[in-house]
Amino acid sequence: MDYILSHPAEVLQFTLQHLILVVISTGIAAVIGIPLGIFLTRRPAWSRWVLGAANVIQTIPSLALFGFLIPLPLLGGIGARTAIIALILYALLPIISNTHAGIVSVDPAIREAGRGMGMTDWQLLTQVEIPLALGVIMTGLRLATVISVGVATIAAAIGAGGLGTYIFRGVSMVDDQLILAGALPAAGLALLADFFLGWAGRAVAKSPLHRLRSIAVSALVVFIVGGISLMVASRPTGKPRPIVIGSKNFTEQTILGELLSQRLERAGFLVDRRFYLAGTMIAHDALVAGQIDAYVEYTGTAYTAILKRKPVTDEEKVYGELREAYRKQFQVQLLEPLGFNNTFAIMIRGAEARRLSLRTLSDAAPHTSNWHAAFGNEFLEREDGYRGLAAAYQLKFAEPPSVMDLGLTYRALADGKIDLIAGDATNGLIAALDLFVLQDDKHYFPPYQAVPCVRAQTLETHAGLAEAIDSLGGVLSDDAMRRLNYAIDGEHRDLSQVVSNFLDGLEKQQ
Repeated sequence: MDYILSHPAEVLQFTLQHLILVVISTGIAAVIGIPLGIFLTRRPAWSRWVLGAANVIQTIPSLALFGFLIPLPLLGGIGARTAIIALILYALLPIISNTHAGIVSVDPAIREAGRGMGMTDWQLLTQVEIPLALGVIMTGLRLATVISVGVATIAAAIGAGGLGTYIFRGVSMVDDQLILAGALPAAGLALLADFFLGWAGRAVAKSPLHRLRSIAVSALVVFIVGGISLMVASRPTGKPRPIVIGSKNFTEQTILGELLSQRLERAGFLVDRRFYLAGTMIAHDALVAGQIDAYVEYTGTAYTAILKRKPVTDEEKVYGELREAYRKQFQVQLLEPLGFNNTFAIMIRGAEARRLSLRTLSDAAPHTSNWHAAFGNEFLEREDGYRGLAAAYQLKFAEPPSVMDLGLTYRALADGKIDLIAGDATNGLIAALDLFVLQDDKHYFPPYQAVPCVRAQTLETHAGLAEAIDSLGGVLSDDAMRRLNYAIDGEHRDLSQVVSNFLDGLEKQQ
């Protein structure tokens, strides 16, 4: 509560972003889903296929759906538009199925009585079936809204903002305060939405037919106006287009994203930040699709995860091949490396390393049969990841490694829940949590130089952009990056201020 009260403007901004995503997506889903549910009651043969398709969409993990939508023309990209499309798809199932079930469950004898009185099918629907099914329809709308509030927190992973920004930031920094700053208001929104829609459902059930029509028309107008407002807001204006800087969803990446952003702002460029994109491929796809203009990638990651090539330990060769491949395949320019090498770091607890006198991965290998490991999804799947490492060092664990969010693995290791993780060598949590990095004595991992990746078209249309970013070339040593990470993760200082102080120091040196 102290954090929320001390950052009221930011909390309000994220809450409003979250609310807009939920209201517009649920409203559009209702406009689509309720008529579709009614239509299916008149075409029973179609209901199996439509409801089946809605069920399939519901089973797709939210991040996977967001990732699938990003490269699609017109519909895709990063930001609010893609998030709203995904939320609409998730909200359709409860609305369609409840509308269909509510109308189908109306007693056939009542329908027959209506027909006997000479009512047309339209009169039967509007004056008998919908009023009797309204309670079930409203329940579907309540479910869809609560689902949307929850899924909207994941939308921060594609730069759509909302309260999920706090949650992702808190996970990456292992900061419960930030996690709760996002989770508590989101839970409050879900409870308020459920209460309000429950009250509205009871009120509507008691309303005469003409009032139901007024409510339906008013709601439709609100949702149409909201959708038009969103489209107008997303259209280009006469103002210069900002340069969109992205980052992945961990502390170091947000520092590097902020470093690029502030450097460009000091050079006179207009900047839009889209941080906490969920992983390498989402960030890369957003760059290639033109949804962001630049972000910082690591050479080893780009070489193995994006180009799908075997790991190479020659730093100059990796960088040279990457520059050529990125230019030809993606129309992306790799600029000057920032100066540090953030290799994968295999970590254990510091106390365990001291107790067993462990220094290298070869030292640790005989002990791993009694240990439990946890890795992020990328490390388990990548060419330079777990399988190759286990083969190189003959690592055998007590059970198959667990799959966890990268930010959570640090806390789980420090708390003794697991015994070995794969993190990043410059992470500030290493010192903050007394973790120990095992030396890669067989030189398994390729180089991971931090390199700004910028769309070639952006460089062509913004004179001086390449020079502004290249002025950061070589300014960050491994130790400097570690100190910046620790300032955020260990000391919980403000990101913008930490980066600003660093740039001030650079300018004084120059």
